[in-house]
Amino acid sequence: MNYKFHFIKRVKELWEHKIFRYALAIHIFYFILSIVLFFTLYREKNDFIIFYNVGNVFLNDIEKLYTQTYYLWDFRYFPLSALFFMPFSILSFEVAFVVFNAFNMLLNFLICVVLYKIIILIRNIDHEKNDKRVILYICIYLMGLPHVLNYIYGQINLYITFFILLSLYIFLKFSDFKWQFLGSIILGLSIIIKPTAIFLIPFLIIVNFNLETKKLKFDFLRSLIRLVGVSTPILLNIILFLLYPSLWAGFLDTNFTGSNPIALNFSFSITKLITNFCYFFNIPFNQILILIGVVAILGGSGFMIFILRRFEENSIIYGYCFGIIIMLLTYFDSWDHHLLNLTPILIIIIFNLPRRSKTTEPIKLSLFFFSFFDLAFTGIWYLTYPLFPYNFESTFFLILAFYAISKYCLIKREKKEKEV
Repeated sequence: MNYKFHFIKRVKELWEHKIFRYALAIHIFYFILSIVLFFTLYREKNDFIIFYNVGNVFLNDIEKLYTQTYYLWDFRYFPLSALFFMPFSILSFEVAFVVFNAFNMLLNFLICVVLYKIIILIRNIDHEKNDKRVILYICIYLMGLPHVLNYIYGQINLYITFFILLSLYIFLKFSDFKWQFLGSIILGLSIIIKPTAIFLIPFLIIVNFNLETKKLKFDFLRSLIRLVGVSTPILLNIILFLLYPSLWAGFLDTNFTGSNPIALNFSFSITKLITNFCYFFNIPFNQILILIGVVAILGGSGFMIFILRRFEENSIIYGYCFGIIIMLLTYFDSWDHHLLNLTPILIIIIFNLPRRSKTTEPIKLSLFFFSFFDLAFTGIWYLTYPLFPYNFESTFFLILAFYAISKYCLIKREKKEKEV
């Protein structure tokens, strides 16, 4: 009863903020718009149609999971992710889409709750003590235009965002081994559903090289617990790959070696920009070598900077940010709605940085671009791709955010307070 009273009181407090009322109205509009467009224009032009069908394929003919024709696109995730979609396959397609997006909207409000709890937990001491600015940034997340495509396509990104933030909150809040294991298990589940967070795994290792003392700090046991936890759900897929070797071949083909990775599209990853360039000018290329090269450069430099960071407190936040940015910049297909996995992390970093930090400015610029302008440039790509097939604007802001957090990690501790 007290909990119910507290919830009602909190909603009334939030309702007093005009920005919250606007954000709520806009977000509900996104949801309603997706339902209207689904029944009028996008019934057979969305990603949910794939998720809806893989549940039945998994049950009835699992070996066709990656070869089945799913209308417009192929199924590209780990085979066990099909289990998550099976309950929706029981319903009619139309009802399933509405229910799925209703869960998406509910998840968004849960994401906001977890995001708020993380911000309060890690907020720098020189930030305002009231909630006004926190509410403002959470409302920016809710109003972000990537939600439009996520709802219209019936995408799965919000489930990933929720698991990512929940695991981050557990890592930040609890130090016990059992909680560290649970947090990594949750992160592993997110990777099973959709492997957006797969490059987060190296950043779970608790290692730091002190440039001043030339000493290496490595928490072997805690790192091992995290790695075992995150790997356990992922490795369960090996059972299916061993039982059905064709699944492994299909998984590799749809994600790396087949025609999908080399197709001309509006992905803003560096890898896709390179393959688009080669494709456009008929330059022979090997997409796997390009992917490995970009991952080696960005992933290697990001992990090395993380190891050399000059601070320890809340460092995992920056590891999460590195991991997601590296994924978005390196994998072939990085779309507007994938940014919903990154923008909450950028908001957390804004509040973890000193209030007047110069590092905050490029993070803010990236956040606002991803939230309100990226979608427009995706539209421009459709108008210009026959002559200029490069959607590079989001690439620039991803690199800007990568550079900003890299610089902050390497600034000496005493300089951070002055923010040189």
